[in-house]
Amino acid sequence: MFSIKNAYYRTFQSIFNIAARILPWRKATIVKGIDQIPSLLTRSSLKRPMVVTDAGLMQAGITQKVMAVVGDSGFEYQAYTGVTSNPTVNTVNDIYSRFLQTKCDCFIAVGGGSVIDATKGAAARLARPRKSVQQLGGLLKIMKKVVPIIAVPTTAGTGSETTIAALVTDTDTHHKYAIMDLSLIPRYAVLDAELTVGLPKSITAATGMDALTHAVEAYLCWTYNTKESLNFAEQATKLIFENLPLVYEDGTNLDARDKMLEASYMAGFAFTRAGVGNIHAIAHTLGGLYNTPHGLANAVILPIVLSDYGESVFEKLARLANFAGISGETQQQKALAFIEAIQKLNRDMQIDTGFDFIKEEDIPQMIRWAAKEANPLYPVPVIYNTERFKNVIAKIRKQ
Repeated sequence: MFSIKNAYYRTFQSIFNIAARILPWRKATIVKGIDQIPSLLTRSSLKRPMVVTDAGLMQAGITQKVMAVVGDSGFEYQAYTGVTSNPTVNTVNDIYSRFLQTKCDCFIAVGGGSVIDATKGAAARLARPRKSVQQLGGLLKIMKKVVPIIAVPTTAGTGSETTIAALVTDTDTHHKYAIMDLSLIPRYAVLDAELTVGLPKSITAATGMDALTHAVEAYLCWTYNTKESLNFAEQATKLIFENLPLVYEDGTNLDARDKMLEASYMAGFAFTRAGVGNIHAIAHTLGGLYNTPHGLANAVILPIVLSDYGESVFEKLARLANFAGISGETQQQKALAFIEAIQKLNRDMQIDTGFDFIKEEDIPQMIRWAAKEANPLYPVPVIYNTERFKNVIAKIRKQ
């Protein structure tokens, strides 16, 4: 059925697609091994890094490995260890203030998406100190060079080491939103499989499914994609289906861990260039309202939304099925088998089919936030109206 709103959304996306092709896109430079960090600092004439991390990684001794490499090379670093899951505006402001007080000149973000996003948020504030974190929310609100960021991901999932986005939660409204600007792409992505060996199975599972969601949603976008982003989404899907079960069962498999880091990076680039969709829009509401880990939210929502899209995505899902090693005689059979394979991955990794904590009274707010995030920016294969969001959230909500 024709809708003036939908026509506006598609027109906006068509125009933005043209504009996006002239923007100065870049990728974070991949570096293998944390032992390379000192040479990266020297090469960039950086002398006083701030290492940003969380308490859990400190307790596990993971961040100390990076600090030792930096400190033993003669660099005087500062540390911020207070990042929590789904980082808040207050955390971003704390990092910003500490950076100024200690006169640092760059960031080394050691952690998962929360740590890297909080670091990016602080970098955004440093570039635009007269604007609040809330004012920086949205697309291209910085448009200015930020201090260098060296991202050291300790999970293989978020892809934040190569994206333009920093996801932040407003502690007053519980609204989770994104600061999005090309300047926030880290300068380097340091991939070191040994840092991911100690991950609990639940985090390995959720972050791996997060990466798969990035690849799939990017691939399904009807515009914005390039040959490179499509290829990255395909290769990431292949690597995840091949290696996620391996690292879940054997966390010490360094080869599979390394391939998952590569998959996360590629999926991150794919959705940075092509966009995400309704899955992420809904997942962010769960993170804001209930502090649900983002990867877990995506894992649960992914097969539900793909099933809801129906035949509109059969052709593209059938192509991804080929890369995932999933067979079928028709596009529909391959697409449905692909969705079933995702459901099986979730089952095998003890990921539930829904959430029992979603409150009935929160659903209208979830719909408003998700609709505002997705439309008109995300080039989704199916534009969701209020009723469609409501129906999908009902399937996510366990009673």
